[in-house]
Amino acid sequence: MLPISDTTSLLHHHPCLILLSTFLLLQLLLLFSFSGQRPPFLFSSPTPLPVTISTSTSTSTTTTEQCDLGKIFVYDLPPQFNTDLYTNCDKSSPWGSWCGALSNDGFGKKATQNVQIMPEKLADAWYFTDQFASEVLFHNRLLSHKCRTLEPESATAYYIPFYAGIAVGKYLYSDYGPKERDHHCEMMLKWVGSEYPYFNKSNGWDHFLTMGRITWDFRRYSDQDWGSKCINQPLMMNVTRLLIEKNIWDYFDVGVPYPTGFHPNSQDDVVLWQDFVKSRERHSLFCFAGATRGWVANDFRGVLLSQCRNSSESCRVVDCSGNKCSNGTSRILETFLDSEFCLQPRGDSYTRRSIFDCMLAGSIPVFFWRRSAYLQYEWFLPGEPESYSVFIHRDEVKNGTLVRSVLEKFSKEEVKKMREKVVDFIPRFIYAKPNEGLGSMKDAIDVAVDGVLKRVKEKREHDLNM
Repeated sequence: MLPISDTTSLLHHHPCLILLSTFLLLQLLLLFSFSGQRPPFLFSSPTPLPVTISTSTSTSTTTTEQCDLGKIFVYDLPPQFNTDLYTNCDKSSPWGSWCGALSNDGFGKKATQNVQIMPEKLADAWYFTDQFASEVLFHNRLLSHKCRTLEPESATAYYIPFYAGIAVGKYLYSDYGPKERDHHCEMMLKWVGSEYPYFNKSNGWDHFLTMGRITWDFRRYSDQDWGSKCINQPLMMNVTRLLIEKNIWDYFDVGVPYPTGFHPNSQDDVVLWQDFVKSRERHSLFCFAGATRGWVANDFRGVLLSQCRNSSESCRVVDCSGNKCSNGTSRILETFLDSEFCLQPRGDSYTRRSIFDCMLAGSIPVFFWRRSAYLQYEWFLPGEPESYSVFIHRDEVKNGTLVRSVLEKFSKEEVKKMREKVVDFIPRFIYAKPNEGLGSMKDAIDVAVDGVLKRVKEKREHDLNM
């Protein structure tokens, strides 16, 4: 580096350097402005944190055939609506720092202990992924999506990378009022509606975003109720929301899979895992991983746990009381891998991450509420529920029906066919590691994007024919 005196002298004798440097700087700023990203030297965090977020702005060269449903424009929101929330992970949860859970671009810390129960080649594909991480996963992928366009006029759909779940998370359980819970969403909608003309042109129906929690965390109707009122904001009425649990009566809510811990790096990883779980020798008829809800009257989980413990020769139990099963553990994975069927009652809401952990291990889910999966994840799971799962109405179990007796009636061939169906659909409910996805093999993000583009395209065609 030149001393200060030398630098001053250099600029004094070569004033053109100042003009040239200024010109180059302005060109660089303009380049990043049109690419939808901030220059790296303008993106900073006040303190270094153990998290990173992808800042890739690359878009693949695509043909019309590859994006026959249309292209996506990703808004470059002010950082207060996403990257600031992410980098301030140590302040985003009332239970302590969330930085570890959101590290590795949202995939979380490596799950190294799983190497003992799976093919060694797949050990690198497993993480302790938080169930609420989908906002970060979707954002990173869409920045590099093959159908992303940097020209908003050519877009079919518009993605709003607002981290709604991270924004409201710390305000849900703490002593905060509705003003704090609604602040980020209200400001985001104001920005989207004023900075670009595209939202107002369509009243938002060609816009979509990921909200990484269940829909009920964003549907407050009165100030005394739970959650924010983000979904109930007037400007959100026609926006497609990707949620890990949807309101089945709201067309614009779309249920997307909970993130599991498996994030393959290639199609070969997926095929290897599918072969592994399909050929796995299973020693238990069924299993249940969960905890009772002591504060719930006539707790159904307690009924299932009791039946499982009374069938110890056929059923494996993983007690998840306290925090023993957070983000998946090797014990849960091993239990699912060892069981033909896995019991899936509702969680704190109608759905639970365990549904996807179970199916990922090739275990056949047993449901007791249709809203737990059949009416939630239509884009991602087979259309014929009986082809991959078992349904037993909860009232039958409460009235004395034994789960074991129902499951024992299935022949080995029937179980094999159901497992094959579960395994075939694994790619559709996992989140791949590479930002470019898995090529021709579509994962959960690819399926979701295709679904959004299809519904937008169909509406436009319908409007043209009116």
